[in-house]
Amino acid sequence: MMKLYPNKILATLGLMLALLAPGFGQAEEAPVAAPVPEAAAPATPDAAMPDAAMPDAGAAMPEAMPATPEAAPAEDAAPAEAAPAPAPTPNKGDTSWMLVATLLVVMMSIPGLALFYGGLVRSKNMLSILMQVFTIFALITVLWAVYGYSLAFTPGNAFFGGFDRLFLKGIFDPMTGSVANAATFSKGVVIPEFVFVAFQATFAAITVALTVGAFAERMKFSAVLVFAVLWFTFAYIPMAHMVWFWPGPDAFTDADAAAAAVAASGWLFQKGALDFAGGTVVHINAGIAGLVGAYVVGKRIGYGREAFTPHSLTMTMIGASMLWVGWFGFNAGSALEAGGTAALAFINTLNATAAAALTWTLAEWMLKGKPSMLGAASGAVAGLVAITPACGWVGVSGALAIGALAGIVCLWGVTGLKKLLGADDALDVFGIHAVGGILGALLTGVFNTWSMGGTGILDYVNNTVIDTSIGAQVWIQAQAVLTALIWSGVVAFIVFKLIDMTMGLRVPEEQEREGLDVANHGERAYNM
Repeated sequence: MMKLYPNKILATLGLMLALLAPGFGQAEEAPVAAPVPEAAAPATPDAAMPDAAMPDAGAAMPEAMPATPEAAPAEDAAPAEAAPAPAPTPNKGDTSWMLVATLLVVMMSIPGLALFYGGLVRSKNMLSILMQVFTIFALITVLWAVYGYSLAFTPGNAFFGGFDRLFLKGIFDPMTGSVANAATFSKGVVIPEFVFVAFQATFAAITVALTVGAFAERMKFSAVLVFAVLWFTFAYIPMAHMVWFWPGPDAFTDADAAAAAVAASGWLFQKGALDFAGGTVVHINAGIAGLVGAYVVGKRIGYGREAFTPHSLTMTMIGASMLWVGWFGFNAGSALEAGGTAALAFINTLNATAAAALTWTLAEWMLKGKPSMLGAASGAVAGLVAITPACGWVGVSGALAIGALAGIVCLWGVTGLKKLLGADDALDVFGIHAVGGILGALLTGVFNTWSMGGTGILDYVNNTVIDTSIGAQVWIQAQAVLTALIWSGVVAFIVFKLIDMTMGLRVPEEQEREGLDVANHGERAYNM
């Protein structure tokens, strides 16, 4: 009978395992990653943390540092220079999300905004408003590729960028087939620059298209297009550059580098203005331009004497619903990554919009005795507008408060304030977009602070998150609001006056009475 020697058997099995899987036997001796210093730990809950403060676990260890160094004889060991960190590459999840977000914003404009506006005008002007929104979207998309992106998102001065990206040159290398990358809000995280270009193109296009609602039903189609080109060039582009241009988080390596990076940024970015997705750049910008246009173009024939009833609230409700859905791309996409900040912006967009639709409906019910479909749809849009600058900077309670207030304040904006202003803002562009944008921009400064459940702001030098002061941040937000109102208002006035003096703004009276569908486009929306 064979005698068993357990110790020898265990030793033999261990030797076989070591030969079959060398790494197995060394696992316990692998070096352990150093812990993150406590000073760099986020001070807010993960759900309300910007992604930049939460780098992926893989980013903490350079690829050049293997988890288990190969054994080498002591006599052969020699000091080696540290290998340079590999260039960041886009994450497929981030890229996929940004492509989807871009498609959602396209849907916001065509057909979302077009249908929302189209249902609000009289039937004889339905096609004209659809054509204006559709053509402006196409026009601005082309101009964005030609010079808009370059002037908005490349280094220049505090108000305009440069010409490095004219015709999007330098992004695609045909010799290698490679595409340049654009920074996000996290160090070492990038997306393909073409994706960023397309995403921002949709913002530019919908902003210009928003303005036409204020002077709908009476302006020449040719004059609308000329206004779109000039206002886009001298109002939208500089506002986008002032608020959103910066060298990216990887430029903030130390205090001196951070100072240089801030100095190279847009004027309002330097001041610390917070605008997550376009309260100043999009809504206040478009709203004040629309109001100026309503003044300069003049009131519609019969305004104040005839009932200008929306011809299809069904179309308006469909358009508002598409806006709500598309706005998730607008707001959550502005995180530029598929992570916690995008999720925060998403839930805030959902909640604020619902709250605004309810408060507008309830307030209208109390004031007029009946709740209306137009009121509910308008309230939803007001909530979307107000949460836009705040969606990634505030917590859930802050978003609900912003939405609830937006429903009431914007209802006043399209009723009491509209009467005080005396302008024929046909589709309430100023009352909803400018008023809602102002409210949201200012309240971002209130609800961004930790005490109000907000996220605080990022300190890229120390890789941590810091709190804000309500008073100081509201003052910064107010400066951004005033800048948008003055800059856009002055540019719009000059542009409208130049067009009026050269080619005229309005269609003749007989064409306005007939309707712009037939007069400008030779078509009718409905043939029944």
